Parts: sequence; structure tokens; C-alpha cells
Amino acid sequence: MRRALALFAIVMLAPFATAQSAPGSISASAVWQPTNGFLATAQAACAKSTGRSLEACFASQMTKAGASADAVRFTSELYELRGDVGIMSGFNHVGPVDVAWVTYPLGSDPSHGLLLVNGQPRMVNAEDLTLLDQKGLQGSFQFQDLKNQFPKAALFPGDRDGKTWPNSQTGSNGGLQFVIGYPLRNGCPTCAHAGFALFTWNFDSGGKFTGTTFMGMTPAPLN
Repeated sequence: MRRALALFAIVMLAPFATAQSAPGSISASAVWQPTNGFLATAQAACAKSTGRSLEACFASQMTKAGASADAVRFTSELYELRGDVGIMSGFNHVGPVDVAWVTYPLGSDPSHGLLLVNGQPRMVNAEDLTLLDQKGLQGSFQFQDLKNQFPKAALFPGDRDGKTWPNSQTGSNGGLQFVIGYPLRNGCPTCAHAGFALFTWNFDSGGKFTGTTFMGMTPAPLN
């Protein structure tokens, strides 16, 4: 997140946390940093592949390039979740739910995303805007005021930098919450920036996902 979200995030300088996860769970062992040139090689090798065959081809290229079995397994499992080819680029153990950074390398501009993992379900895509408390956002006085200045203001997936971890905090009844911000823009991904909307991603004490809650907004940047 940008500077406006600094109070809601923890900056991690290491590429992944060293804490250990439970056996069988997604962990830092699935993190892989491909070498320079890997992406061009994989794209050339898999240029004619589509769908599941694209994921299989890409996973094969990862193995040839030295990725661990856990890294390849994560890529395959992620494809099952959202139909995109991705590589885990960072991991932060929190418990009972952890955070994984993912790089999606096959677009015209490789992007980053966040997954909340090892709970129930095993992977929750934090970039799925349909899971956000849109009703809470749109019903807030903050958002109504914002619409006076940005009439087409809407949520868009996070501008993730792959370095700033979401803040975690204790939720109700011993549960766990992650605070994650999403950019508000005036109608399109490249339109005027209208600030950030903050949501908590809520899990119960056993790690079951229970939904999201609108938390508040940061102001639109000054022109």
C-alpha cells in the first residue's frame, strides 16, 4: 500500500517469514524467486498452451528451472482456485491463517496479489472484490461525501508492491482479522485516484473465513 496506509500495514524487509507452519499447510517452502530469463523461456515454451495445459506447461518449466516441489504444487493449487498461473513470491506466518504474496507473471504487466491461506477455505483470494463489504462502503457517510467529488468512485484490486504485509489483529471471540486497503478510482483503473477503502477480513478462532467488514477510508490525495 501507499503511504496513506502506513498505519495499517507492517513492512517486512525479508522476502518471507521464518516462522514454521503446521505440517501439510502452505508454507515458506513454496516461495520461489525465478532467475532472470525464466519468464521469457517459459512464455516461449508454453506459447501454444491454453487452460489447464498452460498451467501444466508452466509448472514443468518451473521444475526444469529448479523450483521446489512445494512451489510447483502451490502454482497448481492456485490455478484450481482462480484459473490464473501464479508463483508464490513471499510468505508471512501469522496463524491460524497466513499471508502469501503471489506474482502473476503471464500478463502484459506482471502483477502481485494477496492470498490468505491455511484457514477454511485453504486459500482465500484477497483480490476478489465480490467478497468485500460493498454494502457497508456504499452506505457510509464517507463514501457518499466522496461521490460528490468523484461521482464514479469505485473499488479496484489493490496496487500491491510485494513488500508490505497486511496488518493482523485479534477479532471477536478470539478470531483473527487482516486489515487490507483497496484503491478507489473515479470509474476506471487509470482514472483519478480517490483514496483507499479499508476492510477487515475476518476469521474465527479456528481459521474459518466469516466475511469482510468495511472499516473506513483514507482521504483522496491532494492535487
